[in-house]
Formats: sequence, C-alpha cells, structure tokens
Amino acid sequence: MYEDGTGLLTIGALARLTGVPVKTIRNWSDQGLLPPAARTPAGYRLYGPDAPARLEIVRSLRDLGIGLAAIRSVVDRERTVAETATQWADALDAQIRTLQLQRAVLRSVAARGSAAEELPHMTELARLSAQERRRIITDLVEDALDGVHAPAYRSGLLAATPDLPDDPTPEQIGAWIELTALVRAPELRAALRRLAEYSARTAPAAGEGSGLGETDPAGHERAAVRDTDSAGQEQAAVRVAELMRVRGEEAVAAGIAPDSPAAEPVLAELIAAWLPTQTGTPDPPAEDGPAARARLLEQLECAAEPAVERYWQLLCTVTGRPGPPRWDLAGTWTAAALRAHPGPSEFDRSAFDATDPDRVLYAYEQVTRDVLALVAAVRPEDLALPTPCAGWNVRQLLDHMVWENLMAASIAEDAPRTDHTADHLGDDHLAAFADSVRAARAAFTGSGMLHRTYGPYEAPGAMIVQQVVVELLAHGWDLARATGAPTVLAPEVAEETLAAARRIYGAAPRTAGSSFAPERPAPAGASAADRLAAFLGRDPA
Repeated sequence: MYEDGTGLLTIGALARLTGVPVKTIRNWSDQGLLPPAARTPAGYRLYGPDAPARLEIVRSLRDLGIGLAAIRSVVDRERTVAETATQWADALDAQIRTLQLQRAVLRSVAARGSAAEELPHMTELARLSAQERRRIITDLVEDALDGVHAPAYRSGLLAATPDLPDDPTPEQIGAWIELTALVRAPELRAALRRLAEYSARTAPAAGEGSGLGETDPAGHERAAVRDTDSAGQEQAAVRVAELMRVRGEEAVAAGIAPDSPAAEPVLAELIAAWLPTQTGTPDPPAEDGPAARARLLEQLECAAEPAVERYWQLLCTVTGRPGPPRWDLAGTWTAAALRAHPGPSEFDRSAFDATDPDRVLYAYEQVTRDVLALVAAVRPEDLALPTPCAGWNVRQLLDHMVWENLMAASIAEDAPRTDHTADHLGDDHLAAFADSVRAARAAFTGSGMLHRTYGPYEAPGAMIVQQVVVELLAHGWDLARATGAPTVLAPEVAEETLAAARRIYGAAPRTAGSSFAPERPAPAGASAADRLAAFLGRDPA
C-alpha cells in the first residue's frame, strides 16, 4: 500500500496481494483492463481498492482463453459476462473441432503409414463440409445411374450421406479417405449401375419397389430379396434376407457342402420363405422349382458386388452406424448350393447316418499319414507346379488342404473359421500341414465331434469328418499327380472312402460351379484312390 493515507495500492503491493506478476499487471494496465486510479509524483501507478477484484475477473477470463478486447468490454460493462462467455464458448467449440480433426488425421496417418505426399490430400478431405461430402456422393450416384430408371434405388443411395461427427476417430477418417478413393473407382460405378439396371428390369408391376441389392440409409443390403412399397412386404423381405444369412452361416458351420444332399433341405426352407417376397414382380414363381431357384440365384449373383459391399461398410464406419451384416460367407454357400441343386430333390438321410465314427477316425489317420509323406517331399520349386485342380498350383492346393483341417477343427470346437481367403501355409508348408492335422485330430477326439450332430439338420460330426477324409484323399491324389509321385494312397481305407464319397455326393448334380466335374472313366485295375479321383471328375489315365 502506498503510504500517503489514501489507501491506494502500488503495483508491487497489488502483485503480492493477488499473486499476479508485476509484469502481467503492467501489461493489462497498458491494455486498459486495469487502469490506475492515480500516480505518484514520480509517475508510478497506484490502484484503488477495487483493483484486486477487477484483477481477479481479468485473470479468470484470461484463464478461460478469452481475448483482451472481449475482457475490456466486460470490465467496462459494455457487454455482460454471459454474452461474452457464449461468444467465446462458440469460438472454442470451433477450435476444438479443428483440433479433434487434426488429431484424427494425424492418428490415421500414423496408423496407415501414409507418405508425406498424402498429407495435403488427407487434410483437405477431412476439412470438407457436410455439403461438400454429400456432393461427392451425389455426383457418384448421378453419374453411375445416368439414364437408368430406378427411383427407389437412386433415392436409397442418396439418402445415405457420409456425415463425419465433430470428433471423428482415426478409423472414421481412414474410412472417409478410403471411401473417397473408392468413389472414383470405375469398378464401384459399374457395380452400382448393374444393381440399378437389375432393379429397373425386375421392378414390381404395381408401385415402385426397391430390388435386389438395394440398401436402406443405414447400409443394410436387401441381398437376394425383393421388397416393395408395402411396409409388410418390406419387413418380410428383411426377415427372409436375415434367414438366408443365418441358414447359410449355419450350413458352413455345420460343414454341409453346398453340393451335398444335406444342402437340399436348407435350400427348400429358404425358397419357401423367399417365394412370398416375389409377389408383384414380373412373372413371379409360384412354387419351388427350376424357375424359382434360377431367379434366386440370379438375385444372389447380382448382389455379389464386393465394391458395393465395401462402399456400405465404409459409409457405416464414417457415420458411426452399425455395419451391414456380412453376406459373403452365406451368399457364396447359398449360390453354390443353388447351382448344384437347380431343382428340388428328395432328401435321403441315409447319407448322414451310415457313418461309423471309429472307422472314420481310422480312415482320417491313414489318409493323413500318406498325404503327409507327399507334402514332406514337396520342394520349394514344386510349389508353382500346376495340379489337376483347375486354377490351383501346388501351393494353393496345399493351402486348401490345411484350410480343410483347420475348418473341421473349428467346427468341432463350435467356433467355425471365416478366414477362407487368408494364407494358411506361410513359409513352411510341411509344418503348416502337419500342425493342421494334429489340431484337427485333437479336436475330433477332444470335443466329442464324432458322436455329436451339428446345424439345424443335425448333420453327424462323423459325416463331417468323413467329408474331410474324402477331400484329403482326393487332393492327396492331386498332389501326387502334380509332383509325379505314386497315386496309390491309403490302401487300407481308400475303398471305403470311395464308397462314402458315392454315398454323400452320388446324388449331387455335376453342374457348373459345383465342387466336382462329371465322373470320368477309370482304367481297368485302377487303385481305389484313382477311382475316387475319377468319380470326382479327375482323369486318372
């Protein structure tokens, strides 16, 4: 306090009283936030008794990030604290959104391992307004569907806009960047146009419907289903789509081959549920038969557009909505089953029941013993050799055989694998195959699989293992032919394995897209393994 009896405070006294540094008080004083009440004869500032309280207000507002000009309007009573707080809160919101966006972009860059050249483009895409993002989608739809009359399909695409939240995650930023790249890809535009053309071609006769592959704004595909303007029809179509997905995945989990007799009751159930959804479409099928199955297959094939599926997955990630159900596993199985069973057939359950669990396990052991010896003889340079399996070289054949073991083991453990397209062989093909055999055998015996049933149609686990035995013996024969090794494999069980193959697959049509080509003749004196190969469409000559 200045000792002149007036009660005024020197700048040092005010600093000691409030804890605000002298330099800061001087600066705020110069800015007009804390004008001195008087000066000493030597020109030093003196502050009145209200200075500490005013200084606390200034300090509090500065701590909140409010600018000096705005603080001056408050302390000079030109604006209220509430008005200033609102203004600065809005400004902080904008800053926070910018910082959050910058953080998300940087996290995405780190996660993606982006190159420096990508940074400007990523930042620019992240800063686009909601209107600019919608414009990107609108341009895609208008270009892809130009000249195609499919209003419902068009409106469904346009309704699903890529709205980034104010605080996007790195995953959302990454998805948005990938989405903008996908939008420019001709594959996506061509796929969207194919779906639109299908919708236009098969639209219901009365009213505008949304056809196969159409998608609601949440990104859920109506795969393999026709839905119309009727709310009840729409709901029925969604239920049937979900039934198809569930039944297809259950069939895969139960080890039901799409071209085996066990696939027929699954198809019969799906067709029966699907037929009512076709009411109102041109020439709707009335019952399960070749026409109905051909139409459903066409719908599934039209819906199998990987670029479109990826588009909806990315869009859901960007917006934070739940992703659409995956259709690839169930859709692939159902389409393969429809190709193998173009018309309904009587289901013979004897293919399920005539399997001895103990004998099947013994057959598995004998077949894998001989196939393992073939695999051990494969040299690195042999991996590129062609095999009797069209389109597969030795490496691809071995990878498939490893997958067969791993898939069967996962079914036994009630956790069916879905990584069919992954690389299961790695750098050591022998170790991969041997490990898969050990894992499968342990699962077969440890889970009780050989004495259990699986799936809604109660397929015996022993029959699933029997299918693996057939596959491994047939592919072991393929491997032997590819590498020039003898094809007399597992003679102790090859004859009964051939009989099992005839029992399981004998009624399956040998149609395009099925697992096996038409049966070939086997030369006189051919071994059981040679005759199995001939039965499954190989040429043993």
